[in-house]
Amino acid sequence: MALLTDLLNLDLSGSTEKIIAEYIWIGGSGMDLRSKARTLPGPVTDPSKLPKWNYDGSSTGQAPGEDSEVMCDCYTPAGEPIPTNKRNAAAKVFSNPAVAAEEPWYGIEQEYTLLQKDINWPLGWPVGGFPGPQGPYYCSIGAEKSFGRDIVDSHYKACLFAGINISGINGEWEFQVGPSVGISAGDQVWVARYILERITEIAGVVVTFDPKPIPGDWNGAGAHTNYRTVGFEVIVAAVEKLKLRHKEHIAAYGEGNERRLTGKHETADIHTFSWGVANRGASIRVGRETEQNGKGYFEDRRPASNMDPYVVTAMIADTTLLWKP
Repeated sequence: MALLTDLLNLDLSGSTEKIIAEYIWIGGSGMDLRSKARTLPGPVTDPSKLPKWNYDGSSTGQAPGEDSEVMCDCYTPAGEPIPTNKRNAAAKVFSNPAVAAEEPWYGIEQEYTLLQKDINWPLGWPVGGFPGPQGPYYCSIGAEKSFGRDIVDSHYKACLFAGINISGINGEWEFQVGPSVGISAGDQVWVARYILERITEIAGVVVTFDPKPIPGDWNGAGAHTNYRTVGFEVIVAAVEKLKLRHKEHIAAYGEGNERRLTGKHETADIHTFSWGVANRGASIRVGRETEQNGKGYFEDRRPASNMDPYVVTAMIADTTLLWKP
């Protein structure tokens, strides 16, 4: 009798041309990822060639039971995008000629927290207790300081194998996706999240994107969004436009963010917009090298770890490139 791992790792290429296609979508909460698989007769090189497939939207909080078939790219049977399909609106922004001409580049730093499954308590923390003060843990090594590295390294390699433009990891834990242009930034972050959820499922660990899963005197979890523009004057002008729409951006930057953006732990207060060069306590951080070179990118440090990358990237592009104060 074969082991379960042997069956999971079966190489089908020697016995059939058929492939397994996994269909992934975002559920009704806006953060719950769903998926199901189907058999296709052979490899598909272009996603547009994949057959459309519906799912039961009444079971995902996206449709009433009497009209529950929703297309996998989150459209109704009539072809209208459902309210939780944030990609559709983002695609319209990025296809605008004024935005497309700028080729907006993004790099997204996705932080997350690993929890022990049965008690929803951070991996490595004593049950019912707390770790020592911050300091030894950032980018640390060693069994007494670093927990879940097997998951993190597996995710890193799986993303590279899947073609995700993952550019690195940090020991908070955090992975970085990018640089990615336009709508692809959101696509790649969502698929990287999906891969992480599948790996933690196998490991028997829970991943949460809550911006502050455990209250206390430590950093929360964010999704710092780096945005490339050209020319330091252009950066300053873009930042000033972001300042004018601070409330609108905060409202769209993730639920529970007020628990993270307190003005402490390398954050700016949620109610006050600020920016500065090399300032990790500001809403927007401009890198020292960007200032010296007179060009480069800036970092929007406000998005929470549970933000929707379609919403955030499109909103930054809309505010800086299309919006007229």
